[in-house]
Amino acid sequence: MILKGSQRAGATKLSAHLMNDRDNDHVAVLELRGFVADDLHGALNEAHAISKATQCKQYLFSLSLNPPTDHIATEQDFLDAADRAEEALGLSGQPRAVVIHEKEGRRHAHVVFSRIDGDELKAINLPHFKNRLRDLSRELYLDHGWELPKGLQAGGGKSPLNFTLEEWQQAKRQGVDPREIKSVFQDAWKRSDNLKAFGNALAERGYFIAKGDRRGFVALDVNGEVYSIPKWSGVRAKDAKGKFGSPNQLPSVDHVRRDLRAAVSDKLKGFIGDVKAKHLHDLEPLQREKTKLVSLHRSERKQMREGQENRWQDETRLRSERLNKGVRGLIDWVSGRAKSTKKRNELEAHQCMLRDQKQRDDLVKAQMSDRHALQRRFDTIRKKQIQDRKFLARDVSKFLRGTERRSQTDANRPRERAQRHKRDRGPKFEL
Repeated sequence: MILKGSQRAGATKLSAHLMNDRDNDHVAVLELRGFVADDLHGALNEAHAISKATQCKQYLFSLSLNPPTDHIATEQDFLDAADRAEEALGLSGQPRAVVIHEKEGRRHAHVVFSRIDGDELKAINLPHFKNRLRDLSRELYLDHGWELPKGLQAGGGKSPLNFTLEEWQQAKRQGVDPREIKSVFQDAWKRSDNLKAFGNALAERGYFIAKGDRRGFVALDVNGEVYSIPKWSGVRAKDAKGKFGSPNQLPSVDHVRRDLRAAVSDKLKGFIGDVKAKHLHDLEPLQREKTKLVSLHRSERKQMREGQENRWQDETRLRSERLNKGVRGLIDWVSGRAKSTKKRNELEAHQCMLRDQKQRDDLVKAQMSDRHALQRRFDTIRKKQIQDRKFLARDVSKFLRGTERRSQTDANRPRERAQRHKRDRGPKFEL
């Protein structure tokens, strides 16, 4: 599975993001280890409180575990990957939380470690953690027999899922899948040899380049949203400068935004609104079906969880009753019978834990099969909507280019009139 990690702070925001069940079908805390608190919010704030005794600002390490889209990872798969990751990073034994997310028929997990060594009260250094996670990702793919993605192959490119939370949130504000936006910029980058060709390639898809205040090369969409060209193209800022030169030759963001605001007429804005409204309307029946399915799945999981908890309590009570008390207990302790009974209880408890874990995994697999069928219908509609947006972006581009040509024509018209007037008058002769 693909492992992506980052050092960070913000315990409250991170716990709220990880427990967000509005954007995820299901959210489950699989493990809280090494914390006094018994909930994720309290656990991460506990790590924050301990970091106050140090000078460390980024006291957490957040790790995402993303299996292939066609594989349903079990709870043990995620725990094994988390164990191997903490060993590779040098975080063995550190307090950690494991949270599982399910969304759009996919299951992935997040692991959050405390970087603060509780004994020495100092942050654990994580040198070259990106390279270590990349190597471990490759090992996990090979161990499971999965086909290596291009980003993990020798000489391969970056993973298509490699976008940050900031990019994701920016794309969500525009109602467009970030993978779609990133593919537009990366495709334009590959097709273009110079800045003009790159600008034309982006303009065909409704993005217009400008000079950013601090980010060098940027692009704006028809709504005025700003995108960093190196970030969304998946390249470094110096690579963009080496390919395109200085951004000083470009108009400013304010200038482009004013042009866009003037060029995109109310009617064209109405077209954009109509497309968005139509897309939302087309998805409404599936959204209702998804809501019912998620509610049913949550109910089934709650019923299983409650049943397993009740059964666990009954089995624990029966195991406890095997240990005699009083004089009989003393005799059992002297004879060694109590020790053998405890070993039997421990073995049975472990087997019961594995049984419950397998039941949960089996239920998840059955539910994910239903969710995949629904997701395929979502994907079919969304593919058509992507085409709609492409056609709309093409129309917007034609409109804006036509406006630009008309502006240039208007600017040149006085000079052309002056030249024509001069030709009509003919040469002057002095007598």
